[in-house]
Amino acid sequence: MPELPDLTVYVDALNERLEGSTLTRIHIRSPFLLRTVAPKVEELEGRAFRGCSRLAKQLVFGFEGNFYFVVHLMISGRLQWSDEFKLPPKRNGLAAFEFSSGTITFTEASKKKRASLRLVQGESDLAALNPGGLEILGADLDAFAQRLASVNHTLKRALTDQRVFAGIGNAYSDEILLRAKLSPFKQSSKLKDDEVAALFAACQSVLAEWVELLTTKAKGKFPTKVTAFHDEMVAHGKFKTPCAVCEAPIQRIVYAENEANYCARCQTEGRLLADRSLSKLLKASWPKRLEDLENI
Repeated sequence: MPELPDLTVYVDALNERLEGSTLTRIHIRSPFLLRTVAPKVEELEGRAFRGCSRLAKQLVFGFEGNFYFVVHLMISGRLQWSDEFKLPPKRNGLAAFEFSSGTITFTEASKKKRASLRLVQGESDLAALNPGGLEILGADLDAFAQRLASVNHTLKRALTDQRVFAGIGNAYSDEILLRAKLSPFKQSSKLKDDEVAALFAACQSVLAEWVELLTTKAKGKFPTKVTAFHDEMVAHGKFKTPCAVCEAPIQRIVYAENEANYCARCQTEGRLLADRSLSKLLKASWPKRLEDLENI
């Protein structure tokens, strides 16, 4: 799922291409995409574009008259840009947003059709779509600490809950927790002051660095390779590869449709976290510590 750094690059690219343009027409191919009934699609067509922004993990397109359409890409949704008019592709196309300056094509490479489009009018209706998470890059340590103390979650859950912190998901939470040297399943309420400070610093540095890196990689072009897995990542998607800090093999726990990637040596004092399915299957044979893996 695209997260804060990826969405920031999308926002910059869209604002550059849509500045001074008008929304000509919205072409919706998938009947599952549009999640609102008012305002009507036709009410946004013909309106001047006023800017694109990010709302948690959603993209907000603003138009004259306080009209907005809000795109949630979910896991498999992606945007493409064309200087020419294009209809959404038949195989995985959800919609096409035709502007006077070009066309945004909205696709989803999944049969589950979770991506969504919402049309709203007015600041209050737009605010209702905000889950309320804190924007870490614009926050200070005190605000971060207060927000973290307001919930009693594992750190992995706290970082990825959009009601707690905005824009962080499965991928960048792995990167943040490795840099902070904290277990993904440590309870937020049990953090010491120095650990809170380390986590805050890791959040700010990881997110800022990835915004800069992805912006540089895009080189002014519209981003076409938006993915949760990047070669430059040191934790997420790096199962069994050497940790960039200590060279111990990165570990992974898969649960539901998510995963947590971590370094046992850097983050859990050598302890291997129990995988819900595998640990139940292996029972006493499940390795408890990093050195136990060497004997398997």
